[in-house]
Amino acid sequence: MTGLLTGKVALVTGAGRGIGRACALALASEGAAVAVNYSRSEEAAQQVVAAIEAAGGQAVALKADVADPKQVERLFADLLAKYYGRLDALVNNAGITRDGLILRMSLEDWNQVVALNLTGTFLCLKAASRIMLKQRCGRVVNISSTSGVAGNAGQANYSAAKAGVLGLTRSAARELGSRGITVNAVAPGFIATDMTSALELEPILAQVPLRRVGQPEEVAGLVRFLCADPAAAYITGQVITIDGGMVMA
Repeated sequence: MTGLLTGKVALVTGAGRGIGRACALALASEGAAVAVNYSRSEEAAQQVVAAIEAAGGQAVALKADVADPKQVERLFADLLAKYYGRLDALVNNAGITRDGLILRMSLEDWNQVVALNLTGTFLCLKAASRIMLKQRCGRVVNISSTSGVAGNAGQANYSAAKAGVLGLTRSAARELGSRGITVNAVAPGFIATDMTSALELEPILAQVPLRRVGQPEEVAGLVRFLCADPAAAYITGQVITIDGGMVMA
């Protein structure tokens, strides 16, 4: 890699597995010191840290439920203490699903999904913006979903939360752009992760022109571009789908 993030600091939420893990490894490969956020599996997060350190990089695992304002406050305090008050890239990836048809969906399932996927993104973005505004630079990538772009039956809560992330992204891009901060959203389609492992692939692939599921590393490559590449400096407020062509405007 090119070391585009050497001397810089990145935070990836929900980075213990799947897309978050791939993003943490990708940013570390560009030289960033990476804060690997997790809420449940410390072992998985520490494995990501170990992989980064084995490759000669810097990383730390930081526990926090990003849907909890107090835990987010502590997360950023720990981050700043570890990395000298700096944050150059934030990847808001933490998320859950609680699928079900609207008629059968409980309020608890609705609230939990919205709290983590949307409110958690807002809380981390708000905390990061304070740091980046002082620096007058920074890059934020919010992980949305094609479910938030086009909707998906059985995922009203998830689709609504991820659609909310798109509106949040655009508003933040308008608010923060004058200080040199870019805010973009990436909307993956069906990616090979724990979240999609139980799905029946045949009807899914019939909707995908490339006729395959995506890999976490492919999403991470796009995130790395948006967070690190000089060519992405004039890109903000955008929603970029990475879905094998499944959703086309």
